[in-house]
Amino acid sequence: MTRIEARFQLDYGGFKLDVDLQLPSAGITVLFGPSGCGKTTLLRCIAGLQCPPEGFLKINGSIWQNSEDGVFLPPHKRPLGYVFQEANLFPHLSVQENLHYGLKRIKQNPEPVNLEQTVELLGIGHLMGRMPERLSGGERQRVAIARALALNPDILLMDEPLAALDFKRKQEILPFLSRLHQHRAIPVLYVTHAQQEMAQLADYLVIMADGREIASGLPADTLTRLELPLAQDREAATVWPVTIVEHEADYHLTRVAFAGGTLSLPIINAAVGTPLRVQIYARDVSIALESPAATSILNVLPATITGIADDHRGQSVVKLQAGTQPLLAHITQKSARLLDLQVGMPVYVQIKGTSILN
Repeated sequence: MTRIEARFQLDYGGFKLDVDLQLPSAGITVLFGPSGCGKTTLLRCIAGLQCPPEGFLKINGSIWQNSEDGVFLPPHKRPLGYVFQEANLFPHLSVQENLHYGLKRIKQNPEPVNLEQTVELLGIGHLMGRMPERLSGGERQRVAIARALALNPDILLMDEPLAALDFKRKQEILPFLSRLHQHRAIPVLYVTHAQQEMAQLADYLVIMADGREIASGLPADTLTRLELPLAQDREAATVWPVTIVEHEADYHLTRVAFAGGTLSLPIINAAVGTPLRVQIYARDVSIALESPAATSILNVLPATITGIADDHRGQSVVKLQAGTQPLLAHITQKSARLLDLQVGMPVYVQIKGTSILN
């Protein structure tokens, strides 16, 4: 798979960006970290809005920047789409006119673009005649995304596009973003500091702090690295890809399969065979040495302990392997001692709750 190579160094005095990234050229790569860690600065470097003195950028085999050779492609010559926190639609143009405004740039990228498909994907067909002032925040962002995709870019950059939206509007737009990579073969770099967005969208995850990448990889692996603060956070969670295999209508349950077993979830209004993601919080996972003989918890799985770390606040973070999927459990240090938990030990995990992400 062709990869995106991005190496940048710049020094603002009080802040330094120093990254050397090899990113996949498909799916959604989430740049995750707290405000001020360098996510947006990195995105602006990729867009050419900032020109660091030391930089190299290669996308789809094309070099956009190489400071050693004096190569720097200006922003207007980079075949990319950029979606900001605010939609920034032209207020005097209708939705349809906003979408068509930038189509003249497509000559830089001669592959045909199916605007109708993009409009259908983002569910904005009924909005085409409206003016921006008559759109909700979620609708405006969907139009902004469609406008960026209409340029048929080689890469789509999204800088916290949901940050200005309330919870309801975020829930309205997230499913559309989740389907992006299924319908458009365009790599997406998505900046956020919201853990829920990261968990729902990331096909590949880059965690940043203080202008540097501190970890990167597939979400399930990266989120369960015990040496990272995320694993010890109260909101620590694992994300599993699953597929619906059965509906138990009498019990209002849906059974989903993952690589190594099945889970029972509250009933999901989707067909058998539908792929989903589920989020399992570490605080909702308990550990037993033997399979519980009688328990109200439906999801009991065999697992193996692969790592243990103490957080010095009376909590042990236990990393496990259930089938082929990594899993985190937060338990008290006293419980870990009483059970004499050890790396390599076979145990049973009880999963008390899951969140359906998409």
